[in-house]
Order: sequence, then C-alpha cells, then structure tokens
Amino acid sequence: MKTTKILVLGANGKTGKRVVERLQNNNKVEIRTGSRTAEIPFDWENSETWNAVLDGINTVYITFQPDLAVPSAPEIIQKFTFLATKLGVEKMVLLSGRGEKEAQVCEEIVKATAKNWTIVRASWFNQNFSESFFLEPILAGFVALPRAEALEPFTDANDIADVVTACLLNAIHNGQTYELTGPELLTFPEAVAIIAKNSNKEIQFQALSVEEYTQMLQEYQVPDDHIWLIKYLFEQVLDGRNSSVTNDIEKVLGRKPTDFSTYAKEAAKTGIWNGVNA
Repeated sequence: MKTTKILVLGANGKTGKRVVERLQNNNKVEIRTGSRTAEIPFDWENSETWNAVLDGINTVYITFQPDLAVPSAPEIIQKFTFLATKLGVEKMVLLSGRGEKEAQVCEEIVKATAKNWTIVRASWFNQNFSESFFLEPILAGFVALPRAEALEPFTDANDIADVVTACLLNAIHNGQTYELTGPELLTFPEAVAIIAKNSNKEIQFQALSVEEYTQMLQEYQVPDDHIWLIKYLFEQVLDGRNSSVTNDIEKVLGRKPTDFSTYAKEAAKTGIWNGVNA
C-alpha cells in the first residue's frame, strides 16, 4: 500500500488545523505540518526553509499568510510552486478567496506550475467570529464595522476543511475550481444578532464607513499591513460581488453546507463568546 505524503501549510490556521485532524485517521496518509513552530519549520518569508519541508512530499495544501491578495503574494507563490514541482510534488490544493481578483493571479500561477491542482475559493469564514478578528469586539459587546448592508454567504471552516480533504485525497477533483459558500446570505448585523441570541449576550452593532473603520484600527495600533488587507476586503470583496450562494459544497460532499445558526449554536456551547477559553 503506497502512502501519500501530504504537507499542510498553515497547519495552525483555521482550515489547516482542521485538515490535519481529518487526515490523522487515514492510514494511507503521512502528514507533515507546515508552520514556523513545526518540527521542520516553514516560513513563507524565508525560502531557505522550503526545501526541507518539501522533501519527499507528494501533495501540498497551500494556505498563504496573510492573504493571496497582498502585492508580494504572486512572486512568493511562483517561487514556491516552481520549487515544489521541481522537488516532485504531484498535486497542489490552493485555498483562495472568493471574489478576490488579485488572488486569482496566484491561482493562475498554481495552474501553470503544478502537475495537478485544485482551487478552493472560500467566502468569509463563520469562525472569524469565534477564532479571529471579530471575537474581541463580540466579547466586548460592541461590534463596529463598515459595509453593514453587504450580504455575505458566511462559510463554515469545517465544511471548507471537508472539501479540502476530499480534494487532497481524490483525483476526481484535479483541475477543478470550487467556490464555497454557506447556504444563506446574511449581513454582518444579522450575523451578530444570531450570535447574541445563541450566547444570551447583548451585543451592539454600529455601522461605520470604511474610512471611520480604518481610523479606528489605526487608533488601536493595528499594524499597517493588516489595515491594508482589512480595508481591501471591505472595499473590494464586500462590494456585492459575492452576494450569491453556490452548491459546490454539496457537489463535493453530497450534503448541505452548515448554516450560520447551527455554527452559532455549536460555538456558543463552548462558552467562547462569554469569555470561556477566549
């Protein structure tokens, strides 16, 4: 029985850690985790770490930090994918952003360089509210964001990980581009209201302009590159281009995607929004 050696980059991230969990019980797979703290360290900003982590690998799950839309991403992705293919990597699965034209430049690089590839484009994660930058405002009971009117098909990271795992393991997904969404369109105020209901917590929502939000982030001394990315996402990606749902999760997994209320109910049980394990 041939073992497939899979490298999971961003193994501590929202989708990476879930993909690792799903692969761990597969006796046909040998997993190598890619992160700065891994046994064989990997750093996107230090190409000298790439050779060792790619040695002997058949398949790679690529998640790029901070985002494929940043100006430096294409050059780095080009260099990495060229090296990976040269070292014998047979397949790459790339996590991309839905509606991000800049990220699509990186998608084309992967398509042109990899022997086999699958592109997985995802909408905003549900888990951004419980494991990422929206958690702190929710804990404070006050969420202020721009684009309050934007409709977004928030997507569950568990669904994304299930799709990615299927793509890593099954050749029928080679050459496919999947756009993953949740089953419904919600505004940010609606999503926050669902969280408030499930966590029995009062959470106020205030709509801001992008300029007001950027100024607020600067006052909180958020790093400039993070502010650039957040501003890009709110100005470009949340302009209505993604206000539609797809059936790609059902197409790959044979089941419906997780709706936001189900996510909120399960996350609330952990106590994360009431300061437990936060």
